[in-house]
Formats: sequence, C-alpha cells, structure tokens
Amino acid sequence: MNTFEEKRSLLLEMIAFATIDGQLHKREYEFLSIVACELQIEKAVFNDLFHQELPQIIIKSEFERIQQFYRLALLMHCDGVLHEKEEIEIRHIVIKMGLNPIVTNRILKMMKTAKSPIIEANILMKIFQEQNN
Repeated sequence: MNTFEEKRSLLLEMIAFATIDGQLHKREYEFLSIVACELQIEKAVFNDLFHQELPQIIIKSEFERIQQFYRLALLMHCDGVLHEKEEIEIRHIVIKMGLNPIVTNRILKMMKTAKSPIIEANILMKIFQEQNN
C-alpha cells in the first residue's frame, strides 16, 4: 500500500465486512486496530473511519488483493462465529477483486476445518500459484 487513500480504502472495506452481521465484536475491532497499526494509520483516524463511507480504491496488485482477501478471511474468523452473511459477502468481494473463486473457496474451507484459521504465507501463495499453472 502506497498512499493514505489506499490504506484507508482497505480499512473501510474491512470495517464494512466486520459489521455485515449487524455488530462489531471486540475481537474484530482489535484485529482491525492491529491492521490499522501495521498500515501506520493513527488511532484517531482509524476510529473516525467507523463513521465514514468513502468510495473504494481498486487494488491493482494481485499480491495485495490476496493479502486483503486473507485479512478479510481472518477477520471473519476472529470473533469465533462464522455468519452466513460473512461467507456470502467474502465470495462477492473475491469476485469483485478478480481472484479465483475456486482457490479462495479452497482456502476458506481450509481455514474453517483447521484447528486454527491461520495459514502460513508460503502455503497461501503456493495455493494461488497452483491454480495459475
């Protein structure tokens, strides 16, 4: 992520996704806060994003789209409850991002059935690369 607008857009997408079930769980907020910190977004600016609706910026890099998909997938799992609305929405987002739905469904299934939803970065990228071959 290069610009503040791109970082803000990512967080806005994540905030909208986190509240798709009608509530924001404490763990979801904490996860979003960690992402904001990693993106070097100040706490006050981050908290203000919960009151904004801005147009989203399209992520051009496939690697960054994969990262954002994985962040959303982790966010989906962090409250310990998988809502049907979240599963439907993440599939819509994946298509909008231009990522392969077969690959993302495979990853979502792995996250859902494993003891921990965390997938190592090299494994995640390997799954995406397998599909390209």
